Amino acid sequence: MADQNSDKLHIRLNVYDEEIEVVVNRSEEEYYRAAEKLITDRYNTYAKLYKGRKSDHTIALMAMIDIAFRYQKERSKNDVAPFMNVLTSLTDEIENALGEKKK
Repeated sequence: MADQNSDKLHIRLNVYDEEIEVVVNRSEEEYYRAAEKLITDRYNTYAKLYKGRKSDHTIALMAMIDIAFRYQKERSKNDVAPFMNVLTSLTDEIENALGEKKK
C-alpha cells in the first residue's frame, strides 16, 4: 500500500485565476503541468478578445471547445482503422492468391 502512495504526488495547478489541488501519478505530472498551461493560455486568448462582452462561463466554454477541437483533430490523425482495413483486405487477397496456386 505504501508503494502505491509513493507513486502519487499532490500538486497545485494554477488554471487561469484559480488554484486547483490534485493528486496525480508522478509519471504523469508533466502532462498535468502542460494541460495547466494550455488551458490558461487558451482562456487568456479568449478573455482578451471577449472580456466584458461575454461571460466568464462562455469564455471558459470557448476555451474548452478550442482544446477539444484540437484534440479531436489530432486524434483523427492517429486513427489506424482505415489502414488496418486496407491491410486486412490485402492480406486476404494475398492468402487467396497463394491458396489458389497451391491447389
